[in-house]
Amino acid sequence: MTRMVDVKELPDLVGKEVGISDWVRVDQERIDRFADLCGDHQWIHVDVERANREIGGTIAHGFLTMSLMSTMSAQIMRVKDVKRGLNYGFNKLRFTGVVPAGSEIRMRMKIASVEPKAGGLAITRECTVEAKGQDKPVLIAEWVGVVYV
Repeated sequence: MTRMVDVKELPDLVGKEVGISDWVRVDQERIDRFADLCGDHQWIHVDVERANREIGGTIAHGFLTMSLMSTMSAQIMRVKDVKRGLNYGFNKLRFTGVVPAGSEIRMRMKIASVEPKAGGLAITRECTVEAKGQDKPVLIAEWVGVVYV
């Protein structure tokens, strides 16, 4: 369930985990659609036969995993009563593992900082994406968004 947070509560959340998303399935169809969208048809993503033979199966694009963070973030937390929110970018982003086709991933989110920025508030989130059944994260990131009230 999405946690609804008042903008005034944000500073109190610094240093705290605010939630965990639902599991999101990353199947071959999603990988193929992403490849078509972004133009990255590298065989490790889309050639099922070759990938099965050479590496044990296809894997999701790192940028596909990253793009799913928006969906997962919306499942974790929303800030109430803001005029708009903008993606400001990443301070750090690392693809630390692979997401095999058919995997399920989810994201944990912690608020690292809340600071004034360009007439709004910059919210830096420490995000960890994990794949079901894997011991280590597949993606770690410091993701910054700015909200305006």
